Amino acid sequence: QVQLVESGGGLVQDGGSLRLSCEASVTSFPIASMGWYRQAPGKEREMVAYKRTSGDANVAEAVKGRFTISRAKSQNTVYLQMNMLTPEDTAVYYCNLVAWDGRIVWGQGTQVTVSS
Repeated sequence: QVQLVESGGGLVQDGGSLRLSCEASVTSFPIASMGWYRQAPGKEREMVAYKRTSGDANVAEAVKGRFTISRAKSQNTVYLQMNMLTPEDTAVYYCNLVAWDGRIVWGQGTQVTVSS
């Protein structure tokens, strides 16, 4: 059973930065991609960014140029560097892992709050 451990959320002022981390509890797991989704109050969960083990990445238009996704060499950790944060980025951020066999694993979520 794979678990995802997230860290790095918190409260930051408008224009500030935060870095989220998410580590999968096992190594040598057949990970196809790891990434981040977010859900703001009253809204649906939306994709923020993900990075495939093959190397290519996908970043949502709303955060492109401000957020950067990366994965550790070990490939079982994913990071989200968030710069130029705005109150519209306030949400619970969820780490996501997709395995090659189609299994999907979610983290417990970490709150990001941007004050104006």
